[in-house]
Amino acid sequence: MNFALYRELLAVPPIRRLLLVGMVARIPHAAAGVLLTLHIVLTLDQGYAAAGAAAAVMTIGIAVGAPWRGRRVDTVGLRRALIPSVVSETLIWSVVPHVSYQWLLPLVFVGGLLTLPIFSVVRQSLGVLADGNQRRTAFALDAITTEVVFMIGPAAGAIVATSGFTVLGLTVVGVSTSLAGLYLMWFNPPTRSAVPSMEGELDERHAAEVAVISAAPAHLQEAAADLVPAGSPRISAGRVGLRAKVAGNFTWLTATVAAIFAMAAGAGMVLSGSDVGIVAALETGGHQNEIGIVFLFWCGASVVGGLIYGAMHSPVSPLVLLLGMAALTIPMGFAQDTWTLAVLSLLPGLLCAPVLSAAAEKVAELVAEERRGEAMGWYGSALTGGVALGAPLAGIFIDGVGPAGGFVSVGVSGVALCLVGLLLQALRRRRAAI
Repeated sequence: MNFALYRELLAVPPIRRLLLVGMVARIPHAAAGVLLTLHIVLTLDQGYAAAGAAAAVMTIGIAVGAPWRGRRVDTVGLRRALIPSVVSETLIWSVVPHVSYQWLLPLVFVGGLLTLPIFSVVRQSLGVLADGNQRRTAFALDAITTEVVFMIGPAAGAIVATSGFTVLGLTVVGVSTSLAGLYLMWFNPPTRSAVPSMEGELDERHAAEVAVISAAPAHLQEAAADLVPAGSPRISAGRVGLRAKVAGNFTWLTATVAAIFAMAAGAGMVLSGSDVGIVAALETGGHQNEIGIVFLFWCGASVVGGLIYGAMHSPVSPLVLLLGMAALTIPMGFAQDTWTLAVLSLLPGLLCAPVLSAAAEKVAELVAEERRGEAMGWYGSALTGGVALGAPLAGIFIDGVGPAGGFVSVGVSGVALCLVGLLLQALRRRRAAI
């Protein structure tokens, strides 16, 4: 391990500023999860299953919007891509706390669809600012700052909610997120390496190819059509072009990248289920004002784990890391009080930041830079899709058997997903060896 890597990385001003801006911009939405859950349970008098369903609707919106937002960053630049988020964050979250549960669901979906894409933007920019040897440390630092955010955000959200100010708290979330988006637009971190000369040559070459193809005489096109073997189905040029365009848009999506996305979904499921389980366990026992203690232990352990992983010389499979985190989440269901729950959260917490940083590192390694924004968007969609599954899954078991059911359900599901993934890996290696 080489902990000096952190000092070298933080000595780079753009990286240092990006991590700081990203950390501040994430705090409002880190508080929003607990605020929304307790607003639905305490203010609207709904159950935890209803709160989990609302969280699922919001994260489905995020999952649907993230690839589109990432693609917009790739095509029109960061500043123009962030305009819808800056406008919608204040608008949506100022209305959400004033409506009934039925109206809250579509609003949080739209809010998720247009949420500020801070996570994918930070990861994409780090992939540009840090070279291959520094990326593990850079993504570990990003995961560590995220954990610091989740030490501050949920605890602050719980304090505000249990004090009876969920309406004000949710409004502040929207306004502060819009302000963070404006600051990010001003800062405008790079999302693409500067290679203007090469890009100009490619553009000129592409334009020349288009001109030659469009000027081709009609009889040449007919001759090409005649080369299709007799009896073969004739497909219109329009359909061929559409299929080629769709296929070309996803050439970066290999089997390995898809496996990383599946693993990210599993991580999101375990983390969101644990999040809801912690809130439910303490609220059921009348200790909701002690939520911050458990989050401090849980996220603090993740910071330590991230520091260790970022200083390592070689990577660890994110699938193996997720297997350990999911298995160690199950014992949290047997905690009897706040301090026992806090101590039991240490072991799965140690693997949280390494799981997320290892997965983001893999995506940055496997996907070309010009499509990395979209890929990070899909990675975020997979992660939030898992969150959308984990929150209601835990909520159903919490309402049915108690808070312990939330931890056990997502932990067992995460272990099962990892075992299937490891089995498929073994089968693929065996086939490759034959």
